[in-house]
Amino acid sequence: MRVSDRIEGALGSALGVAQSAQAPAKLSEALRYAIVPGGARIRPTILLSVAGACGDDCPGLSDAAAAALELIHCASLVHDDLPCFDDAETRRGKPSVHRAYSEPLAVLTGDSLIMLAFDTLARTGRSENADARAAQLVLSLSRRSGMPGGICAGQGWESEPEIDLHAYHMSKTAALFIAATEMGAISAGHEPEPWRDLGALIGEAFQVADDLRDALLDEETLGKPAGQDDLHGRPNAVSELGVRGAKARLSDILAGAIASIPSCPGEAALAKMVRYQAEAIMPKLPEGYRA
Repeated sequence: MRVSDRIEGALGSALGVAQSAQAPAKLSEALRYAIVPGGARIRPTILLSVAGACGDDCPGLSDAAAAALELIHCASLVHDDLPCFDDAETRRGKPSVHRAYSEPLAVLTGDSLIMLAFDTLARTGRSENADARAAQLVLSLSRRSGMPGGICAGQGWESEPEIDLHAYHMSKTAALFIAATEMGAISAGHEPEPWRDLGALIGEAFQVADDLRDALLDEETLGKPAGQDDLHGRPNAVSELGVRGAKARLSDILAGAIASIPSCPGEAALAKMVRYQAEAIMPKLPEGYRA
């Protein structure tokens, strides 16, 4: 089965649990709206690729881990778009959840997706007879989602008078990529620590690429508001290094990511996947760009 089919199947199963006959209809609709159709699903794809490279001897658990990770990511997008943060009107080419369903339902949607992520791991760990692995997965995902160094911390840095740029990027963006590589290893019965650097480097590369896209592309191409870094005064790679410097930095980070892959049976295939993802996130300079 293709990785994309595994991810969508696992997300569909998780949604099925949340959308029971007794669920409030509008909130139930908003949950699906926040998840389907999805974006690139890059984080769960990395997770399943790492699990595959490590043997993937418990595929039901790795599928659940992939779904849980994507649910947390989708929850973070719903909350990021709220008026109290980015006040974004669009996400993935359609109205953001708070625009489509109201601000209160958007808050509840994000909260519900977070709870559903951990529910998914808890239920699958028991059914797969992999309780110890499931507990490790919960720990990894919770650490990379909350405080002190998860995505909540990343949002929190934006309220500080002075920002530690490295800590900001590691928590805001890299945290869920670290979760992806750690959880992929854990779900296949491997230790997570050797996989942390790969996730951190992929996350750093993704942040630089996101900074470039925000600076260079328009809202129609992005599927969300453009120019948000300048609008909100956020630190970013383009303002620090310039466009060409940021692109050079991105290439260096991606080379380091491939070099950091631990020795494993599927090392070559995993390196190929990272290269493929690198090509997908590398923004092209606008025609005639000379800065």
